[in-house]
Amino acid sequence: MKIRVERDVLADAVAWAARTLPSRPSLPVLAGLVITADADTVTLSSFDYEVSGRVEIEADVAETGTSLVSGRLLADIARSLPAAPVTIESEGTRLAIACGRSSFTLPTLPVEDYPQLPVMPTTSGAVSGSLFAAAVGQVAVAAGRDDTLPTLTGIRMEFEGASITLAATDRYRLAVREFAWSPESSSMSAHALVPARTLADTAKSLADVDEVIIALAAGGSGEGLVGFEGHGRRTTTRLLDGEFPKYRSLLPTESSAVATVETSSLADAVKRVALVAERNTPVRLLFEGSELTLRAGAGDDAQAVEVIEVALEGDPIDIAFNPAYLLDGLSATGAEEVRFSFTQPTRPAVITAATQADAGTDYRYLLMPVRLTG
Repeated sequence: MKIRVERDVLADAVAWAARTLPSRPSLPVLAGLVITADADTVTLSSFDYEVSGRVEIEADVAETGTSLVSGRLLADIARSLPAAPVTIESEGTRLAIACGRSSFTLPTLPVEDYPQLPVMPTTSGAVSGSLFAAAVGQVAVAAGRDDTLPTLTGIRMEFEGASITLAATDRYRLAVREFAWSPESSSMSAHALVPARTLADTAKSLADVDEVIIALAAGGSGEGLVGFEGHGRRTTTRLLDGEFPKYRSLLPTESSAVATVETSSLADAVKRVALVAERNTPVRLLFEGSELTLRAGAGDDAQAVEVIEVALEGDPIDIAFNPAYLLDGLSATGAEEVRFSFTQPTRPAVITAATQADAGTDYRYLLMPVRLTG
């Protein structure tokens, strides 16, 4: 194999393909990136039996061939190379990399021991890359991080005709976002539970792509497969097994009070008041009239109080939230003003964008309150 490629093109492609490499591979070869030179394109691939990554770039190919080298080392080298064309050439059991007056020689791994990448499922439809990235980012904040509860570490994707609904929960909050896409079949109805970390990383990396292709394997559950592709980049991941909570019943259909407040003002106030809150201690919010009073700390501990303006419709309400979870919800709405919908202090509150003109109008963030004592 002998190829010549632009340094920035190579560095970007290697970084993208290497992002899913396992930190503790079960087999040494799984720490490698497969470089395949064919005709006038070069493909870089990674796979750990769960997530696969594949990216195609244009290059001058003098000799076709395939090599397997350490992915993280190649990424570090590609990122540090000078701004000049890069030549990569196989030399027996080693791979030579030359760029300007810099040169590296890497040992290769046995490519015949590398597992075959899964086949991309049949295309199910397409969606704007920026819309997809924004929607996934909004719900990923609520996904669980406890691997002992694997079902909650995923994002549920529901496909119904021209609509996709994403949902994630860690039992303390729930995020739901609905958006339009272009399905191959208008009668499509399917669902998939995708690892949140993989989906968030993939969506973010495809944010600049005009169109992201979503491909869902038949069945859409259990040991199924879902793939995402755009601009020569492709990722597949195995779906999580298990039953996602029936979240729709958690979303209240009516409210006893609705409060509208400026997002940045509230977020800044929460950050300040939370400075005196001990670990896992809530921030207390009293909505009353045209004022929102935030409090944290009690007794002999440090205390903080701040008052900001609010527009309240309905009965006054005194409620407490985990400040980090509250800030996640405020940030995820992407709106200048947010609306809180309450039923009672011991029941979840729903945070949404205040006006239909704001971004993410089909986004709902349900947050469980912390029970107040005294």
